Amino acid sequence: MPGKTGLGGFALKARHTSWLRLCLGVTVLFYFGSGCATYSDRMKVAQEQVKAGNYQAAVDDLNKFMGTPEGQLPDKFNSDTALAVLERATLEQALSEFQKSARDFGAGDQELQLLDIANDTAGTIGKYFFSDSSTKYKASPVEKLSLNGFNMMNYLALGQMTGASVEARRFTVMRNYLNEFEPGHPHAAFGSYLAGFTFAQQGDYGRAMRYYDEALQAGSLESLREPISRLSKLTNYRGQYIQKFLDEHKAAAVPADHTGSLIVAVNIGRVPYKVPERMPIGAAIGIAGSYISGNPAVLGYSAFKVVVYPELVQPSSLYNKVSMKVDDRSAQLDLATNLGVEIKNEYENLKPKIIGAAISRMIVRAATAEGVRQAGNQQDAALGWVLALATEASMVAMDKPDTRSWMFLPDRVYLYQARLKPGTHSIEIQLGGSNGSTVSHSVEIAPNGYAAVIVTAPR
Repeated sequence: MPGKTGLGGFALKARHTSWLRLCLGVTVLFYFGSGCATYSDRMKVAQEQVKAGNYQAAVDDLNKFMGTPEGQLPDKFNSDTALAVLERATLEQALSEFQKSARDFGAGDQELQLLDIANDTAGTIGKYFFSDSSTKYKASPVEKLSLNGFNMMNYLALGQMTGASVEARRFTVMRNYLNEFEPGHPHAAFGSYLAGFTFAQQGDYGRAMRYYDEALQAGSLESLREPISRLSKLTNYRGQYIQKFLDEHKAAAVPADHTGSLIVAVNIGRVPYKVPERMPIGAAIGIAGSYISGNPAVLGYSAFKVVVYPELVQPSSLYNKVSMKVDDRSAQLDLATNLGVEIKNEYENLKPKIIGAAISRMIVRAATAEGVRQAGNQQDAALGWVLALATEASMVAMDKPDTRSWMFLPDRVYLYQARLKPGTHSIEIQLGGSNGSTVSHSVEIAPNGYAAVIVTAPR
């Protein structure tokens, strides 16, 4: 009998060891191999194509991603499709396919929801960033503002003033939203600049000057010296920044026969985008502060001492400067907006809420795992530990931070405008230094008309 008991105990111990090994295997499988790839992971091929300047290949990859042959709009928009359409619109603009780009920006604008940062009283923003990408993408206010600004460029390039005016008004709605949330800070001044040009071409001089006043909030823009001086004789509007600009800048001398206008927009680089990042729990608690819900003390039982959250990373930029010639004479482009800085500032304001949501979810996981551990301890302490580890690891693996963002949004927007004699004019734009790329355009300007040159190079 003693021998049978020993053999039985040996068999039980062997089965117990096998069970522990199985649990450990499941834990490793969940923690290291579970869950879907993040948005930034799935965009890696397109990112490499864009980095190499192969915009059409990147568009083809986005079409496969969305299941839209020949660049058609999706039949249905899922959680990621509207964002992918936005990415494709940017690359179509880079290919000078302005009609397609305008269509895609318009479709994306209708489908995209706004990430309402101004009215977040219940911490819903933090929770959104840990939705496991299951909800429809919500564009940040800076992204929505930029969308209307870039689509304004498309309509200006197409000579469609009605479309440009519509985008200008949509831009205003979003800019007013941001001004109420964060007064005193300029946002996407390039959109205000383009809107001013749009309404000036339509003879609405007072409205044009209001937009130029908004653009000057971001700083002095030399290329606005001539149009503001000219419009100041056609309207009585004087905003805070307009009056200061007029006082500090002499009117630009323009020959009387220069009755046409040239507008140039050069968009280079890429804004920071989101990737999964790890942070030690202690540092995370210090950042999140009051945005944590639950008792952090339970994290002492947790086997995972890091927080995984979406962090911004800055992609390398091939084009770090830009220069231009108009009819073989140097012309100074104004840096109207650094969107990368605006995206980063916007995200840093949200970061405590995002990390707070990550820690709150860790607290829930740790509490659940601790309950499983105590239940397992009734049979065996090792079994309780392994079951708790497996439970927590599986929950961590399924809880992916949302890394979706407008990855191909250009980082910097340069603008220029001038009055020219009607006729044919040559525009030469140098992207980067001597080893960069040269883009050449020949434009025709009609009397009292305009020509728009749009160059987008998100690399």
